[in-house]
Amino acid sequence: MILKKHADVIASCGTKVGTVDHLDGENQLKLTRDESGQHHLIPTGWIGEVKEDQVILNKNSEEVKDQWQAI
Repeated sequence: MILKKHADVIASCGTKVGTVDHLDGENQLKLTRDESGQHHLIPTGWIGEVKEDQVILNKNSEEVKDQWQAI
């Protein structure tokens, strides 16, 4: 799996939930800082599909925001 830095991270419902910063270890995807200044980590197991400039998750935006880890 090749993830492009600054690719859009899209929930299964079509909502953009963030932007790729980098892989943090083997099992976590770190997102760039959001408008509140926080990074978020999501498990790579949530990735359903990787396109050229998008990472499509297998969770909807509500699930993602309820379950991601703020750092």
